[in-house]
Amino acid sequence: MSVEFLGVGGLGQIGAMKKAEKSQAGKKSASQGDQVQFSSVLQDVQKAQTTSAAANSGRNERVQELKAQIADGSYQPDLNKVATSLMQFLLEERQL
Repeated sequence: MSVEFLGVGGLGQIGAMKKAEKSQAGKKSASQGDQVQFSSVLQDVQKAQTTSAAANSGRNERVQELKAQIADGSYQPDLNKVATSLMQFLLEERQL
């Protein structure tokens, strides 16, 4: 009796695949060593994380500056920007 599971037929075939993998692994010479190749997507993710970390450090510096200004009382927000942002937020909330 043969059972087909996701295109792989029977246990005999699975065992044969493992034997083939072992024989191919044994053919590699020890001088080659192991190699790892990452896809371009993974490389892009790594670049994005690096860029994000750099942006976060700049943001953290700005937050620390603002906290210091608030603590010593020298923080002067642009009231026009605050009012504009508040109005935009309120208008967006009404549209929902």
